[in-house]
Amino acid sequence: MPKLIYSMLTSLDGFVADKKGNFDWAAPDEDVHAVINEMARAVGTFLLGRRMYHVLVAWETMSLPGEPQVIKDFAGIWHAADKVVYSKTLEKVSSAKTRIERDFDPTSVQRLKASSTRDISIGGPELAGQALRAGVVDECHLFLMPVLIGGGTRCIPDGVRADLELLDERRFASGVVEVRYRTIAPSLMT
Repeated sequence: MPKLIYSMLTSLDGFVADKKGNFDWAAPDEDVHAVINEMARAVGTFLLGRRMYHVLVAWETMSLPGEPQVIKDFAGIWHAADKVVYSKTLEKVSSAKTRIERDFDPTSVQRLKASSTRDISIGGPELAGQALRAGVVDECHLFLMPVLIGGGTRCIPDGVRADLELLDERRFASGVVEVRYRTIAPSLMT
């Protein structure tokens, strides 16, 4: 069965954006981007929170001439995949193959996994937190950037607990470390 994978670039202290919402420190180099592309190539559907969608929708209209091949590759991956945006406020989408869902429903996600032939990626810490709490995330792939930012938006929101099994780790010349975990015992916190 396809897996639901939470993948995120994060600071070593566990943040995806600083207190002002900046995440320029997380720009992957070509080696890291190639690994992200490798994982994303297996994805048939991206599940995104509204803020993550607004970040990634730039791939819809990005000018590609002169860009490195890894950028061009990811743009193709983005265009080919289905996208589901979870938002109570977003009125319309500005990307192809995209639909809006107002609420995160773990049962619907389980049905999507059962009917899919490819992996599903979930992006955005709040949305991923809901999925982790519901026990529907199969794996977490985190790219630990060699930076401490001291605060901001957490990679994993408060109130999420799950036991994990390390599947793999990979080190890059840039100092980035990728860690891949399988969830083995999600549990709710109150």
